[in-house]
Amino acid sequence: MSDREKLAVRMEPETRERLERCYTMDGSSSRREFIEKAIRFYMDYLEMNDGSALLPKEITSAIDGRLGLFEDRMASLLYKQSVEIDMTNGIIATAYDIGEDALRRMRTQSVRNVKETNGRISFGQRMRDGGDE
Repeated sequence: MSDREKLAVRMEPETRERLERCYTMDGSSSRREFIEKAIRFYMDYLEMNDGSALLPKEITSAIDGRLGLFEDRMASLLYKQSVEIDMTNGIIATAYDIGEDALRRMRTQSVRNVKETNGRISFGQRMRDGGDE
C-alpha cells in the first residue's frame, strides 16, 4: 500500500470541467496525478525567492559565466581606452595652453556632441567641425 493520504477537494464546476479536459495534456494518467503535479508546481512557484529558480541551474550558470566574461572584457577595454585618453590629454595639455573658460566651453560642446551623436563621434567629423569653434 502507498503512503498517500486521501484528501477531499471541492471545486467549482468550471474547474472540474477544465480538469477533465486537460489532465492528459501533460502526460498524466489520472486526475489525481495531474492535481498532485499542479499542487507541487504551485508550491515551487510560491517558495521561489527570486527569478533564477525559473531556469535550470545549468542555464543560469552558463549565463552567469558568459556575463562574467563579457564584464571582464568590457572592463579591460574601458581601462585601455582610459589610458589612451589620458595619454592624449597629456599630449594636448603639454602642447597647448588652454584657459579655464575655453576648457569649460569645450567640455560643454563635447557633452552636446556626445548627446547628439549618441556617442558615435568620428575623429574626422570632429576635425571638420572643430575649426569653427
